[in-house]
Amino acid sequence: MLHSAEVHEREGGSVDRVTVERSGRVDPSAYAALLRQDTALACLQSANHEVGTEQPVAAVAEACREAGVPLFVDAAQSLGWGTVEGHWSLLAASAHKWGGPSGVGLLVVRKGVRFAAQGPVDERESGRAPGFENLPGIVAAAASLRAVRAEAAQEATRLRELTERIRVRVPRLVPDVEVVGDPERRLPGIVTFSCLYVDGETLLHELDREGFSVSSGSSCTSSTLTPSHVLKAMGVLSEGNVRVSLPRGATAEDVERFLAVLPGAVSGVREKLGAPTPVAVMTEDELVVDALGKRCPIPVIELAKVIGDVPVGGLVRVLSDDEAARLDIPAWCEMREQDYVGEEPAEKGTAYLIRRLT
Repeated sequence: MLHSAEVHEREGGSVDRVTVERSGRVDPSAYAALLRQDTALACLQSANHEVGTEQPVAAVAEACREAGVPLFVDAAQSLGWGTVEGHWSLLAASAHKWGGPSGVGLLVVRKGVRFAAQGPVDERESGRAPGFENLPGIVAAAASLRAVRAEAAQEATRLRELTERIRVRVPRLVPDVEVVGDPERRLPGIVTFSCLYVDGETLLHELDREGFSVSSGSSCTSSTLTPSHVLKAMGVLSEGNVRVSLPRGATAEDVERFLAVLPGAVSGVREKLGAPTPVAVMTEDELVVDALGKRCPIPVIELAKVIGDVPVGGLVRVLSDDEAARLDIPAWCEMREQDYVGEEPAEKGTAYLIRRLT
């Protein structure tokens, strides 16, 4: 949807982006406030792929209905767990998300909604898309969805208990961790947390050696070092991000072993990254930390090392040219109850100002 919006803007159209709360949830009233008479389409995920937060689809759909705007719902992550409530107009999902065949998706168009394919079409697929129907894939997708939905309620209860175990115990086992996503309105098998002073990719390698395949960063751009746009929108810590997706059939023993391994893995990565000595210079009224050329989480590590060197009320200026610092330094201030004053251009990179409160 983001790429489609970018193409639309490049072709002269306009796009309004709805902000989310720190939990990753949209406010239906804020969503409704952005709907205009000329709004062609509204879009919303039923549940987020990275943090598991479920969205108030029914309330947003009602606001769209009152405004006369069709609502498209991306239900890829949630459809295997249940129906999507509300009077939405269009809904899409992907079969591999519920264990069906990869490459098979579905598009649901509610009766009465005007719809025309935007890509090339021919006389096949009823003019919706070119080519012949993949009947074996369609049957497999439908059969697998029916199978997982038959046991979804029971499995959801079991996985919620396991993910809640992770959400509660990780902050107790590992210091300086932020568990992200809505604690209540969330998908059963996803739990996401971010660790201060940790590089996410390095931590993933450490956990992989212990037999755990987890993810870090954006679920759509995990092959890049770009900070997750989801975490950026939420305003939460993006460094050291770990996304645990419990598959159907995951056991309590699996979770307990993960919780036993995690503290040592995080500690080891932090020890490796703690080696750089901060380059700090005290001016008349502030401490300047030169973290230019260093990737996050190093700028945050160096900030943490020197914050105690300034008096309460004093300023620390962190110089960084890593884009992730724009997300992680404010998130660190939020976690450690320090005052993030803001940012300003520097001769090289960007200067981030932090006032010590405690």
